[in-house]
Amino acid sequence: MELYLDTADPRQIEQALELGAITGVTTNPSLIAKEGVDRHTRIREICSLLSGPVSAEVVATEKDGMIAEAERLAAIADNVVVKLPSTEEGLKACHALTPRGIRTNLTLCFQPLQAMLVARAGAAFVSPFVGRVEDIGGDGIGLLLQRGQIVP
Repeated sequence: MELYLDTADPRQIEQALELGAITGVTTNPSLIAKEGVDRHTRIREICSLLSGPVSAEVVATEKDGMIAEAERLAAIADNVVVKLPSTEEGLKACHALTPRGIRTNLTLCFQPLQAMLVARAGAAFVSPFVGRVEDIGGDGIGLLLQRGQIVP
């Protein structure tokens, strides 16, 4: 099983690593802003703490902006995985980045069809929003299950 810590706090990452509890880290611009540090500097710092994947999210909303930002983020460290939204523009960016060897994690996934499209676009990871689906009365765990198996 793989577990990812969603944070921008190096102390939390170090504590989780000491426990052997995490495979990688996901973060986003909001979490980094709360830390009051430069985004690229913090991503570089997080990447230096572990060898596992570090998902760093773009702020651009259009395909070309996402691609340009993804290239800058991927250049920070070999273990950066670029986090994109599971939107039409995010899927287009993912499809363009995959052949370039830039790994992606598509987030904001709310339905199995989105997860299938994400996989077809070439994403290395998908981040379903189980909690948010549950919050609105949906079946968040059902989002992950298909005939008793986890959706790839």
